[in-house]
Amino acid sequence: MSRIAGVILAAGSSSRLGEPKQLLDLGGRPVLAHTLAAVRQTSLDPLAIVLGHAAAEIEQRVDLRDVQTIHNPDYQSGQSSSIRAALAALSDDIDGVVFILGDQPLVEPAVIDRLVRAFRTEDAPIVQPKYHEGRGNPVLIARSLFSELAEVTGDTGARPLIQRHHDAVRLVDATEFSRPDDIDTREDYENILREFAARCDA
Repeated sequence: MSRIAGVILAAGSSSRLGEPKQLLDLGGRPVLAHTLAAVRQTSLDPLAIVLGHAAAEIEQRVDLRDVQTIHNPDYQSGQSSSIRAALAALSDDIDGVVFILGDQPLVEPAVIDRLVRAFRTEDAPIVQPKYHEGRGNPVLIARSLFSELAEVTGDTGARPLIQRHHDAVRLVDATEFSRPDDIDTREDYENILREFAARCDA
């Protein structure tokens, strides 16, 4: 069976927020801990996390014992540098990677497993969920595109690759879920707090 790794991108400097968003409190735990908890419920194996800004503090406050930690000293050059660091660190027997944003604590484990199943049954080079609001994260990229993905530069992820290979993208139905929000601003954080509270009350 194909091996699909999970890579959590959590190296950003949170410049618009003014403090490490990975460590913002959400129900008594850091935001990043919630993202990790969701990913640990999936079939992804192995799991890795890319750290950069505030790495030492994150390692102190978030349980990373079962996760390969990849340090990205070039994190200030943007998200693409974290993707390159992850691709360089993964073993040669990995057939695909699901990239998860560390600041999306409400990501659904079921959506991730749907991406994996679609990849294993259809062998698509890119698998992406389609939510009620439209396409979103996380995204699965096959090994056949790793070298091309590693050439992406700047503060972007796989979007240029997805645009270039739009005809090869396999969309997975996730319309019963809301597209997970990320945290860039204080307003984003407050929205996440409200959504998290609503889920806890449901």
